[in-house]
Order: sequence, then structure tokens, then C-alpha cells
Amino acid sequence: MREIGIIMNGVSGRMGYRQHLVRSILAIRDAGGVELPDGSKVTVRPLLVGRSEAKLAEIAAEHGIADYTTDLDAALADPQWEIYADFLVTKARATALRKAIAAGKAIYTEKPTAESVEEALELARLAQEAGVKTGVVHDKLYLPGLQKLKRLIDSGFFGRVLSVRGEFGYWVFEGDWQPAQRPSWNYRAEDGGGIIVDMFPHWNYVLENLFGEVKSVYSQASIHIADRWDEKGERYDATAEDAAYGIFELEGDIVAQINSSWTTRVNRDELVEFHVDGTHGSAVVGLFGAKIQPRNATPKPVWNPDLEDTHDYDEDWQQVPTNDVFLNGFRQQWEEYLTSYVLGTDYPFDLLAGARGVQLAEAGLESSRTGAKVVLPELKLA
Repeated sequence: MREIGIIMNGVSGRMGYRQHLVRSILAIRDAGGVELPDGSKVTVRPLLVGRSEAKLAEIAAEHGIADYTTDLDAALADPQWEIYADFLVTKARATALRKAIAAGKAIYTEKPTAESVEEALELARLAQEAGVKTGVVHDKLYLPGLQKLKRLIDSGFFGRVLSVRGEFGYWVFEGDWQPAQRPSWNYRAEDGGGIIVDMFPHWNYVLENLFGEVKSVYSQASIHIADRWDEKGERYDATAEDAAYGIFELEGDIVAQINSSWTTRVNRDELVEFHVDGTHGSAVVGLFGAKIQPRNATPKPVWNPDLEDTHDYDEDWQQVPTNDVFLNGFRQQWEEYLTSYVLGTDYPFDLLAGARGVQLAEAGLESSRTGAKVVLPELKLA
């Protein structure tokens, strides 16, 4: 059994605490580690890092964690901690990643990896020069629904994929008469907020890993609700978009259209859904569910606005069975990263992949400002 020390910076935040600490690292620890292909195991030992010693002590006591500190520099200087994991707000991330790379730590980080594509590429180059392994969270790929979609693609079910339509979002309360479900910084551009910065990096890795590389983007960003109230109940002006409507051209002449919104009321089965159309069949997938309609079971609708259409189109779809046991997506990716780290194998979701996500977000914002389609050049480290 090999024990790997992991510096976990930002675990007092919602995502860092729930998904990365509790549901991933502690779940791996409590399960006795991760089994490697040769039958040996690797387990994890977290070091909690943050600004509030009291919060860290509370989390550590609740979960039986021995190590925590408010001194990141000291943690990075200690060789017993091999991996630096970052769950900070975006504005603080690049500075901490630079320090960790300079200290020779392996990197595992949330996205976006930086506030600009230049900075994201710089981090990827620094890591390459330092010879450290890097990993960027690609959690949506591990959703049960998207894993079912990947199986459909790999099986050739769609024939030639034509288009992808995505709908993501829900109503986030303004914060006046009911508390908002998201932190107020999400709606302030000066604090790194905005749904494009938040979601376009996700859409980049979903599209490129399932369908093909994103070649261009046209987007419209909107601040639909300008009046919001923060965690203290104080009103503030929203300066970052709360909705974005994007059209993405992919390799293979595939067109993807994805709406992202914190100002929409849900009328779909799940909070995110993708509708994929191909020459041989179509599918609609969400977080967990997936349903299909093959070519030979497709109805023949006829448009006639003068007659009520009583056909139940929902009944024409077949549910895709759940033939697997799916782990929490964050945990599954952590296990894959740890295995790659120990074995020294190539890891595809690295800082260069993270930079492509930042590039798409930056291009989406530029497109919205200029009203023009933006072509994405290939990113290279050399």
C-alpha cells in the first residue's frame, strides 16, 4: 500500500468540500484506496489548506483528518505532500498553481485554470518544463448519462452525427425574498463571474471528447437580471452575464447549439440535457437518463396546423438501460488521475486541455462583444 499526500486548497468551498474532499478523496481513503492493475493499492492522505484555521479544524475533526494548515508555502515546501489540488475561486488559482509547479508538485485543479488563455498556456508550459503531471477536472464526462452517450457513439448507433443541442440551467433566485443558490461573485465580472467563464470550459471538453474539436463559436451573452442581493442581503448590480446562447462548429461539420442560463425555469427531465441527431438515430441524454430513437423506429410527422396532433411523441423513444455501476464522477476521475500518476502514464485531461476550455470561454465573450463568429486556432505548447 502506497500513501500519497495531497494538498487540498479551497476545501471550505462548496465544490471543494462536497465533491473533492468528501465524495472523492475521503471516499477513496475509507474504501481502502485505489487498486492498480498489478493488484497493489494506493491510498490518500489529505492536507487541508485554507484561510480560516477554525473552519479547517472543524472539517478535520468531523472527518478524522490529521493535517491542516493556513500556510500554503510551508505545505508546498514539504516533500511528504506530492500532489497539489486547487479548488479556489478562479481569480486566485493561477498564482497558487505557479507556486505548486515551482515546488515540483503534481497538479490537479478545477477549471477554468486561469483568467486568460495566455495565462492558461503559460501554466501548461511551466508544468511541461518542470516535468510535473497535471490534471484538470472534466467531471461532466463521467456523468452516467454522458457515459451512456459515449457508448452509443462508440457503437456506431448514430451513423454520422449531424447536430447537438444542449440545454443547461435553472432559476437562481435574485436573493431578495429568497436566498440565491449560487454565490454572489458569480454575477460580478470583476470577481471572475459569468456563466460563459463557468460553463464554456465544460462544453469544450464535452464536445471535443464526444464529438470533435471545436473550430469556431458564435455566442450571445446577456445580463437578464441586473438587480441581485448578496449573502448579507445587500443589493448589488450584476456585471456578469447570467445567460449565454452559443453555436459551436465542430470538426466533421457537426453543429452544436448550447443554451446556458441561470434565468430559466426548468421544463425538462434533468437540469442538463443533450439532444444528438444522427443519420441512423437520435438520443436525448441528461445527468443520468438516456433515451434513443433509431432510424427504423422513427415516426413520420406531417405538419398540419389546422388539426390537433394527438400523437404522443415521447412514447416513440426507448430508454437506454443502466448496465453499469457508476461511481461519483469526481471520484472516478480522481481514481484515474491517481492511477496515471503512480504508473507514469499519459493523462489526457491536462493543463493544455484546460487551456482549450479557457480559450473557448474567451472566444465566447469576444463573440458576444463583437457580434461575430470567432475561429479558434489550435493551441500548442511549443
